[in-house]
Parts: sequence; structure tokens; C-alpha cells
Amino acid sequence: MGADFDLTDDELRATGLLKWQYGDDDVLPAWVAEMDVRPCPAVTGALLATVDRGDLGYPPLTAPDLAEALAGFARDRLGWDVDPARVLHTGDVMAGSLLAIEVLCDDAPVVMPVPSYPPFLDGIPLTGRPLVQVPCATGPGGEPVLDLDAIGAAFAAGARTLVLMNPHNPLGRVFTPAELADLAALADRWGVRVISDEVHAPLVLPGARHVPYATTGDPRAVTVTAASKAFNIPGLKCAQIVTAAAADHAALAGVPGVANHGTSPLGIAATIAAYRDGGAWLDGVVAHLDAQRRLFGQLLAEHLPLARWWPMQATYLAWVDAGPYGGDRPARQALKVGRVMVNDGETFGPGLGYERHVRVNLATSAERLRRVVERLARAWVS
Repeated sequence: MGADFDLTDDELRATGLLKWQYGDDDVLPAWVAEMDVRPCPAVTGALLATVDRGDLGYPPLTAPDLAEALAGFARDRLGWDVDPARVLHTGDVMAGSLLAIEVLCDDAPVVMPVPSYPPFLDGIPLTGRPLVQVPCATGPGGEPVLDLDAIGAAFAAGARTLVLMNPHNPLGRVFTPAELADLAALADRWGVRVISDEVHAPLVLPGARHVPYATTGDPRAVTVTAASKAFNIPGLKCAQIVTAAAADHAALAGVPGVANHGTSPLGIAATIAAYRDGGAWLDGVVAHLDAQRRLFGQLLAEHLPLARWWPMQATYLAWVDAGPYGGDRPARQALKVGRVMVNDGETFGPGLGYERHVRVNLATSAERLRRVVERLARAWVS
């Protein structure tokens, strides 16, 4: 059964989810990273079975079936050999990333390539470590790339952790083996730990291939992932931390329970079902997102030809430079005039000139995406 994105606005508002409840009823949401899609049948089946069993208490301390399911999915879908003994479940990707920083990383600055998912910018300072924002550069083909010179300079100045989003959010970039190898070499030179958020790895679009950072052979690599984005189940709370080193896994598994809590038994059941039985549904999602990527490019050319964007290789999030249309805060103008909600670029790297950018969520129906772009044009074209 394929993925179904043809829900009406009323159906989506009736869910009560944040994306469709945050704004007024006349506001069209194209912001938070959730998909406007009916759930994967394998996931809903697993949830109903879990409820029927009454499995609604505290989750187990270890979840071997979850670890095996992730290992199978990673092998078959991502070409990554994961040792199930190195898999630890956690509440979500943010919780797992911050736990890894607090338990495994030196008490030293943390590098974050930007623009970046805003919760990382807010959360990293809560660990007591200074945040170092390093803007991404532009490659020879116009693609966003890691600025390895600037990253190396931050390491030389004392940073000892880098948080990598691979694939990148919001730039949609899938990093190449050579780029990741160069980053791993820098990390090795300076004794830096790389924590790689790979939650969007299953959403790599045709024309690109995901390369897990762990495949560089970095012995300090930590990967945090989940089925939450690919299968649209962030509210079920189940992510996984995969370590390259057994000692790192033991350190994370040994923390007091209060430091790593929040995983749901429903999340574990849903994630196992998604990894094992959701492949055909996920194929439908990726095909739809590929079509949405093409449609978005066509709609921009028709309605907003001066807007600049680099078609993403992964995710369903488009990073758009609306600067040519004037105005310092296009996201605010979009909401005020167009009654469409997109993410404000300023929140992805405050003070770095991203305020003229917006992030647009394409994971919706083709009809709704047309309305989104038409409303943006109404807001930005005088």
C-alpha cells in the first residue's frame, strides 16, 4: 500500500497536531517537520496490537528486538552494518544527542554547522558547553558544503565536539564519502568527537545516496537516529543511539535512568514495525517527495522566479532565499499577508544573515503545495 498524502485541511486540523493547530484556521501551515500523510499501516497495526496487549507501562531497559530491527533496516536500506549490541534506545534524537554530549564529550566548545535545526542551537548551551556556529560554504556546483577550513580553525581554538546533521536540515544536503572522510580526518587530528544526527537518512531522494558517518571508521563516532521523520511518528518517542566503541555504549547505558528517559513502549513497537515492514510505504513517501521537489521548482519558476534555492537531495524541507523580493523578514510577511506559515530563517543561525531565508515543508499534497507557493507570492510580490 502506498503512502496517502491526499488528506483535506479539515482532516488534518482534526488530528490536533501542532503543525495544524498552532496558527489560526485561515493559516496554511508549511513549517514544522511533519508530513501531511496517513500513517503507515504496519505502524498502526503494531500500535493497535500493543494497546490490545495492555503494553502501556514503562518500557524495558533494553530492547533487543528494536536493536535487531534497526540493524536490518540499516543494512538493507542504508548499506550500514550496525552491531545490535551497540544500540541504545532513547526518547528522541535531541535527547539522545544531548545525552551523548553530556556523557561522552569533553567539557569544551561544540561546533554546529549552520544554518541548523534550531533545537540544537538552543539545546547545546544547556549542556554547559559553548556553541560555535560555523556557516556552511558554497561548493563549485552551487551546492552547500561543510566549511572544513573554518571547522578546523574551531577545532584548533579548542572545540572538541561537532554535531553533524547528515542529511542536513535545512539545506537538504547529502554529504559525499570524501567530505565525510575529510571531516573524520580533522576530528582525528584534533581529538574531536562527531555526533551525527541521521534521522533523515531514509528520506534521501533519487539522485543521491546516504553515507552514514560511522562508515568513515571514526572510532569515536556516535550516530543518533529514529524512524520518526521517515515514518512520521515523532510523537511516539523512540530514537536510537549507535556507538562505534563498546566503551561508549557502556557509558551511555550506565547513566542513571533519569538521565535517559522518555522512550515509549508504543514508540518501540511502532519503530520495530516501521523498520521491518514499512519499506513499501516508505518507497511511496520518497517517490511523492521527489515529485514534490520537482513541482516546487516549477511553482517557484512560475510565481517567484527571483527566489533562490538549491533543490534538496534529502528531506522534504526546502531552504529558500527570498531576499530578491525585499523585506528583512519574509517569514513574517508570509504569515501576515499570505496567511501561510513557514519557518523563519533567522532561527537557524541567529545573527548570521539568514533572516531573509525561509524553510518550506513540501511533505503535503500537490494541491496544497500549489496553494502554499501562491500565498507566498501574494505576500512577497507587490
